[in-house]
Formats: sequence, C-alpha cells, structure tokens
Amino acid sequence: MRRTKVRELIKVINHRKIAEKPSSEPVANFCAASSRRDRARRAPIKSPTVMSNRSALCKSIVKVLALGFFCALPPLAVAQVVIDHDVVEQVQRIAQSVALQDARRNLQLRREKTNAQMVQLTELPAPPFAEDNRAALFTSMLREAGVDDVKSDATGNVIGRIRGQIGARRVAVVAHLDSVFPIETDVKVKRDGDVYRAPGVGDNARGVAMLLALGEVIVKSGVTLQDDLLLIGSVGEEGLGDLRGMRAVIADEARAINALIAIDGGQTNRLVTTAVGSNRYRVTFVGPGGHSYGQFGRGNPHHALADAIAGFTQRAAAIVDAADVKATYSVGRIGGGTAINAIAFESWMEVDMRSADADSLQALDSALRAAVADALDEQNAARSKGDPLTVSVTSVGRRPAGTQDVTLGLIQRAMSALRIAGIEPQLSASSTDANVAIAANIPAVTISRGGISRNAHALNESWQDTNTLQSEWAALLLIAAEAGLD
Repeated sequence: MRRTKVRELIKVINHRKIAEKPSSEPVANFCAASSRRDRARRAPIKSPTVMSNRSALCKSIVKVLALGFFCALPPLAVAQVVIDHDVVEQVQRIAQSVALQDARRNLQLRREKTNAQMVQLTELPAPPFAEDNRAALFTSMLREAGVDDVKSDATGNVIGRIRGQIGARRVAVVAHLDSVFPIETDVKVKRDGDVYRAPGVGDNARGVAMLLALGEVIVKSGVTLQDDLLLIGSVGEEGLGDLRGMRAVIADEARAINALIAIDGGQTNRLVTTAVGSNRYRVTFVGPGGHSYGQFGRGNPHHALADAIAGFTQRAAAIVDAADVKATYSVGRIGGGTAINAIAFESWMEVDMRSADADSLQALDSALRAAVADALDEQNAARSKGDPLTVSVTSVGRRPAGTQDVTLGLIQRAMSALRIAGIEPQLSASSTDANVAIAANIPAVTISRGGISRNAHALNESWQDTNTLQSEWAALLLIAAEAGLD
C-alpha cells in the first residue's frame, strides 16, 4: 500500500500538465529509437511528461515527504527459486565423467599459466576502440590453447570455434577484452603473493584468462561436445564502447548463437540473469562567450548546465525513490570554459541512467529532457544582451534492459553447476555483454571470473587468487551441460 501511494504521487508529478513556454531554440530530439527487436519484445512505452515547473515539482515532493511515503528501496531482489531436480541430476552425471574430471585437474595444473596470461593481458592497454594489441595477443593465446578455428570479425571481436559432434546449436562463452582505463594509464602489474594489483587486472583481464583456460582444457582433455562452442573475446563492452562487440555478434545471422555465457564480475556466487539497461547522453550548451566583466549579461553556458544538473537530479531523485526496481542516475563528467575571467562559450556534461525496469529508465530519460529544456529557457530569459544559448543532446550509449524466466534451461543449468561446485547462486541484475542477447530473446547469463576482485574501475584495482578453481569448475560444468557432453 505504501509503495503504491508513492507510485501514484510520482505519477501525478510526472504527468501533471504544465503549459510550456516555447523555447528560444529547439532542443534536439535525443531519444534514440528502440531496435526492432526491442519493439517486438515489449509494448510501446509512453513517455511521461515530466513537470517542467521546478517550484511546482518541489511543492509536490514536499507533500509526498509530509505524508511520509518516501523510502530508500533495496537493490533488485530475486525471490527464492527452485532448481529442477532433473537438471541437477543431469549436471551431476556430467560432473562425474572421466573427461570432465580430467579437465578439472588440468585447470588446477595450469593455474600459474592462467595467472601469467592474466598479467600479460593486463599490461597491454585496451580502452574501448583501442583493443587491437590485446586482441592480437588473445588470438595467439587461443591458438596456442589448441583452438584451430580462430577469426576476427569486422568490429574487432576475436572468435574461436570448437566444433561439436553434431553442431546443430552454437553456445557462446564471452569475456570482454577492453577495460575502462585510458591508453596512457600505467597498467604494470604488481604481485604480492596471491594478490595482483593493476588497473583492469580483474575487470576483465582475469575473465579473458579464465576463458583461455576453459578452452584449453576442453580441447586438450578430450572433452567432446554435441554443440559448437564459440570462445569470444569481445570489444567495446565498457563505457562508450556501448556493447558494440556483442551487438555485432548477435546481429551476425551467419553465426547465430543459441545461448550465451558471459564471464564478468567478481562476486563468486553472483549469477546475472537480468539485464540492467542504461541511457547515456552528452549535453552541450553553447553561447557567444566573452569577457566576464565587459560582456556580462550574455547567456552563460556554465550557468545553464548548472541549472540543468540541479533540475535533473531533483526530478530523478523522486523517480528513483518511487521505483520498485533499483534505478540510478549520475552526471559522470563535465567540462568547458577557457579562463576564470571569461564567459564560457561551451559547457557540457555526460549523464548515465540505469535500471532493469524500462519504465523507470524512460522516466529518468524524460526528466533529463525536461531539465535541459527548462535550463535553456531560464538562461535565455535572464540574459540582457547577446545571442541566445543553444543546446544539443547526443546519445552516446543505450544498453537494453530485460528479464528472463528463471525456469529457462540455461539458468537452471547454471544454478545447478554452481551448487555442485559448492557455490550457492545469487540471482542478480547487471549490465554486461549478456544484455544484448537477453534483448534478442537469446538465453544468457553472466558468471563470475572467480577469485576476489576489489576496486574495479579504480586505479588501485586488485584481484586475489583465492578459491579460483571453484568458479572455473562451475563454468566448465555449465559449458558441458549447455553444449551437451557427448
């Protein structure tokens, strides 16, 4: 009841009709169209009209606070799910096979090799759109692992194939090659016992090294599968890469995949089955600029940007607080201006919004649109001279959101594999390469790269080799179960 009242109040806030004064300059239409696949998967979403009058919004929020209905909501929670007994028995039989037990031993025997490859991969910088050197190293490592059929596609993905005995289906296992760090970042790995420290060492050089290990033990231990197995080093998973590598893989009808397993994320028991979508924009206000004293009165892009940020965060907070599913927003970068005594001629920001719920994501999107339009109007109305400010809003990333039925065979097999490996699975939501597959109705999960990851996306990132075999064994079981142990 309490949460329902919050939703009703926020709906009033979002849908209240306020007469809008015409903007001196049109705001670019920056809602990128959904893909045909997205439109086919769900009914069209009506964009809520976010209240443009800031004072009226404040009053409405105050009313809600006075009623005591606002509360912080926990992250996405997943109800306890039951694993099919038949699936558990199937995976248990696979776990007892001679070939798979041999492969498990080989995973342990090559532990130092896996870690050495992780270090080599880490020390080759690979930000989005500059993964070539790391991709070349991964290609040579994949071939050395015994995977003969290795190719690169036009986007830069490296794809190796282990042929199945039947080959009627294709199961893909992917680890992204790129990291978030600029190419000039010092990525030299420092080792302290079982702890490895360097930007990108865990996310996702460790994931790529694990993919190589799995491929090698499958080939060299004589594990034969019914389905073709694709081992993919993808590009452009991070940041402004916008999942471009996986988009290309999914769009390639000649190499259509039937199931996808992504290796990404450090929490050992995390099993990602829900795709957190994201909308990302670059907002740029532009004006004539000028001397801060001599041209005072001209529209100031920095002031407009500040108003836009304030208006957006105010609106977004109401949406996030009312959401049943976790939703987030962040102004990640800002810039512009030439000197302290100059009116900026340009001011920009980059904004990230995320949720596994498409409606919440759309509401945040609309909130940004309204805040930008209001800021533009207010700054242009306040100026006493000079040309009006203009604004452009450019989409720099759009990751699809999506959910899956937990009774899907892939999810059931993944949970079974984790439990047999001694890991209690925790279903969760995240943004990974699996998003693209989920949006295309292809069963997909994301599993842990094992060990203990700390401070991902930070310069003091580290990865610790602790209980690593447990995650590798779970991954091997899942691959064998999904691709069909022959």
